[in-house]
Amino acid sequence: MSELSRRRFLGMSALSSAAALGLTTVSTRPAAAADHSPAVIIGTGYGAAVTALRLGAAGVPTVMLEMGKLWNDPAEDGTTFSDMLSPDRRSTWFKDRTEAPLASFLWLDVANHDIDPYAGVLDRVSFGDMSVYVGRGVGGGSLVNGAMAVIPKRSYFEEILPRVDADEMYGQYFPLANSMLGTNHVDPEWFETSRAYRFARVSRKAAHRAGFRTTFVPSVYDFDYMRREEAELVPRSALASEVVYGNNHGKRSLDKSYLAAAVGTGNVTIRTLSEVRDITRQQDGTYVLEVRRIDELGNVLGVHQMSAKHLFLGAGSLGSTELLVRARDTGKLPELGEAVGRGWGTNGNVMLGRANHAWDPVGPLESGMPALGIDAWDRPDPVFAEIAPVPAGLETWASLYLAITRNPERGTFRYDPGADRAVLQWDVDQGQPSIDAAKRVFDRINSVEGTSYRYDLFGDTRAFETRFTYHPLGGLVLGEATDLYGRVAGYDNLYVTDGSLIPGSTGVNPFVTITALAERNIARILAEDVRRT
Repeated sequence: MSELSRRRFLGMSALSSAAALGLTTVSTRPAAAADHSPAVIIGTGYGAAVTALRLGAAGVPTVMLEMGKLWNDPAEDGTTFSDMLSPDRRSTWFKDRTEAPLASFLWLDVANHDIDPYAGVLDRVSFGDMSVYVGRGVGGGSLVNGAMAVIPKRSYFEEILPRVDADEMYGQYFPLANSMLGTNHVDPEWFETSRAYRFARVSRKAAHRAGFRTTFVPSVYDFDYMRREEAELVPRSALASEVVYGNNHGKRSLDKSYLAAAVGTGNVTIRTLSEVRDITRQQDGTYVLEVRRIDELGNVLGVHQMSAKHLFLGAGSLGSTELLVRARDTGKLPELGEAVGRGWGTNGNVMLGRANHAWDPVGPLESGMPALGIDAWDRPDPVFAEIAPVPAGLETWASLYLAITRNPERGTFRYDPGADRAVLQWDVDQGQPSIDAAKRVFDRINSVEGTSYRYDLFGDTRAFETRFTYHPLGGLVLGEATDLYGRVAGYDNLYVTDGSLIPGSTGVNPFVTITALAERNIARILAEDVRRT
């Protein structure tokens, strides 16, 4: 057994044991209730997980603080996560009704359900004209995304992060990230016959007839498991309408890869249901965090302080940005600059649907994990459109797409003292460039096919939805709010290690880019800043 495999085994055992015992602390060693650690990481998403593994492997005692719960404990029905068709309280973060991305079908509100408030796995954070979907739990967004592990076009990466060495990223860190994440590819021969991907083949035919290319996309969902799902040899997950509220099987989420290996080093402890509210800095350079502990029903169990010499922000574009905007504007970290809170974008997300002809059925069985995209990124208004499923369990004659566009519009976060939160300044009109770009592609497809848009999916009569994003990026942009390795300007030993470093866009699903960038950054920080303790 390799050292990495051994660590993963030990870490997964610790995660399973903690879940079985109902513990909120995960460690391979007896967990001490220490209020200080040489390194503290806020969050457990992609960048945070990379950082934890590399710190732990270097022998640095590290504590990870996660506001969500550990998702490794089956409920009474034997499953950990609920599906999209019959979601229960596990689906949503402290709401009394689910908030699915498709608000309606034939203008009927059939997608959402009343639930009891609970520390569920998916949150929709609203800022007026923009809502942001984020994962809540150990593993962050890896628990709730569609698993599409796509690398940006190199030319676009060089445009958005021109001072990052692309040779190093594409030669070393992207391959490392994909290897660690467990990225795999669909078997094209199986894809052509799979009932679960008939919906993708229908969209591919329409795209090709209109002159657009399509491409297979890698995934961190195990395609071999999915083949066995279709053959009814194993319990279904991707083929059982499981995606945005978590997957019970098949997905290689971070708790099965980076985080398991991190805990398995023996130097990393994860504390769940722990929300960091404030950051201050003492005269000796130590960072002090105010941490609020809750239970799964939202009851506040207490507030305590945690301190660290090295503090890493990995709470995602919203979480990390809010912490630093609040710290700056309340005077707790007054040396933070004006770049903090700027450069936020939606990755150009726009969702739309098309109505297919009666002779082009998509079938009642649709995989929740996309495997194909329309690649129109070489056009004047670039578009990469995921061919997304509508896993309704019945024939819909609908094709759904999440288009990623090159939208230059950016938002800014400002602190609202009355609400004690960072508020996003974003106007609905800022989504129009995304609509315009997507419309040029799909108007062409509809014209060639003689089809039309679906106007019944988003709760009103709009054909294009830009009022939410799955891919929040920016707020603490690399080289502006930080140096070129995520060190926060004005403060030693304070780092950003998540998607807030990326200036609003990657042109594809961003999690592999976040992972690879975190690998690059922590390698430099370990070499230059952090000493084995």
